[in-house]
Amino acid sequence: MSRRVPTEFPYGPLTGDSGASADPVLVEIVQGSLASVEAEVETAIARTSRSPMIRDAHDFRAGIHDRLLRKLTGRSYSALVHPVARDFPIATMREGDVYFHNDVYRSEGGVGHLPDLCVTVPVLSGSPADGGRRVVGFVQAFGHHDDIGGAVPGSMPSAATTVFSEGLMVPPIKLWDAGVPNRSALTIMTRNSRMPDSLAADLDAECSACLMGARRLGELFERYGVPEVEACFDAILERTTQTYRREILAKIPVGSWVWEDYAEHDGVDEPRLHTQRITLTRTAEDDPDGERLVLDFDGTGPQAKGPINHCGDYSDGVFLKKWLAPILRNLADSPERMAELDVNEGVVPLIEMRFPEPGTLLTPVFPAPTNARTFVILRLLGVLAGVLAKAVDGRMPADQETIRYTGVYGEDLEGRSYLMREVLGGGSGGRYYADGEDTIHVVPDSRNLPTEFTEARFPFRVEALSLAVDSGGAGRFRGGLGYEKHIRMLADAHFMSIADRSILSCWGVNGGRAGRPFQVTIDPGGPRERVVDALADAEPVRAGEVIRIRTTGGGGWGDPLERDPELVVRDVVWRKVSPRAALADYGVVLTGSPADLAADPAGGPPPELGYDERATAAERASRSPAAEAFFDRGPGYARLAGGASHAEVDLR
Repeated sequence: MSRRVPTEFPYGPLTGDSGASADPVLVEIVQGSLASVEAEVETAIARTSRSPMIRDAHDFRAGIHDRLLRKLTGRSYSALVHPVARDFPIATMREGDVYFHNDVYRSEGGVGHLPDLCVTVPVLSGSPADGGRRVVGFVQAFGHHDDIGGAVPGSMPSAATTVFSEGLMVPPIKLWDAGVPNRSALTIMTRNSRMPDSLAADLDAECSACLMGARRLGELFERYGVPEVEACFDAILERTTQTYRREILAKIPVGSWVWEDYAEHDGVDEPRLHTQRITLTRTAEDDPDGERLVLDFDGTGPQAKGPINHCGDYSDGVFLKKWLAPILRNLADSPERMAELDVNEGVVPLIEMRFPEPGTLLTPVFPAPTNARTFVILRLLGVLAGVLAKAVDGRMPADQETIRYTGVYGEDLEGRSYLMREVLGGGSGGRYYADGEDTIHVVPDSRNLPTEFTEARFPFRVEALSLAVDSGGAGRFRGGLGYEKHIRMLADAHFMSIADRSILSCWGVNGGRAGRPFQVTIDPGGPRERVVDALADAEPVRAGEVIRIRTTGGGGWGDPLERDPELVVRDVVWRKVSPRAALADYGVVLTGSPADLAADPAGGPPPELGYDERATAAERASRSPAAEAFFDRGPGYARLAGGASHAEVDLR
């Protein structure tokens, strides 16, 4: 089922059919122009915004859509134009209009929590000779802002039981009318924010950047003509459809597979398994409804009391289709080819979504809270990767968890209120051909906050920022490593965290081991040492105490006893794997003096470290056979699953 709200599409049918007649040279020009406009919009936002989350962490996205609301660009996901077109007739839109929304339940699935603010600008083109100027496209930006009100600083209360405590909800409104800002609406929004100046500056940056992008896109139509450019749009999307059909769907055999994974807590109930399940069906070419992938979410757990719900079942799940589709790129012939594949609206015809009835984690009923919906939509990426791994004999990456929000707030040394929030990445999963990558972020171009900036602006020192040793899951190809960050507070403050994977680890596949989970420790080694819950709104931290944050490592791929011992020695030298783990996880008996590794961490000649070939072979031969389960979920799974080592769906 799908809670679809009908939308009127003037000036033509929903699906274009003119791509075949497009000039192939012009198609390349148009596609390059779209990428250029999108990049220019993002650059303008980054240079003119004010909040650290937007300007420095780059937690925002731009997108370009045609008049049929189809996403044309493919470097990243974006929100949807559907809610704007639903509430404001396209035929009435004018140049200089800017539309705004952040209401999760009125966003058609494109906005997941209230701090994600979305601005949309229509693009107009044409002349009196061809009927006057009309809407030919949309430029959109949405990003995660510091504060939009609600029960706690940052607008992400971990114990929320209703969306009303999460901040100000704004359904689609006209924020600028023909170039004139709606000052009343802006005043209401900034009045509800604890960071009004930053919010006002960010919104101004995003509106101005999208208006600039609309002018740039309009120039493309003026130069080449509306019918010609729209034919190129059709061709770009059709090329994506055919490429994915030929290069991706062809790698998946016809059949059905099922797998599930879990969020571990919702901030309200005690930790338990919150299930997200996908039954994947690959249809045949002669299927009456066409060759496609069917993703059935039946079996997904009930709506949570806390804020981990995600509104996924609106507009036929079109947002989730584009959110999940990048996982399919892992089936490309090479990593280089994978990087070339765009995810635009062209993937949508190849995926069918089937949702359970309202009242589940993916079909919540208003006013269920959603601010930590990251737990669900990130997990769905892993569930799709896992079920595909079963279909293609493991030729998919192991798991990763690359978003969590941490931060501190209070008063600085001059008595001024502040809020510092950061989105720290983690390690990606090992792949069938290579190790995972260290400290990545699922949002393209996002990054941690620069130490120089944070120390100058906030009352703390960053005493260490490094890779978290041994955090990557062991495997023939090791999981990527997470961060280890030490922050020493100079004034009393409160620590906040919105994170998952503190009990359940990122899973390993095909014999690979799970990575290490997320952990925050305050005052490590001190008299008040304590581990902080992964969902925390206001953990007190005293001046002088250190906050140690360790983010997740990716899961491993393949049997770690099959890893090249030379690579294990290299990892020990590079301080990615400890000498203890070299033996315990990989069965590699080191020679030399691993203790020397701690003597010169800054550089100098590499230590004389190697391995004993015969002893390593004997050690590995003495180990027990690999577990029967295809997936390794780590030791935390047994804690929440009544002692079970794996789920039934984990078997091949």
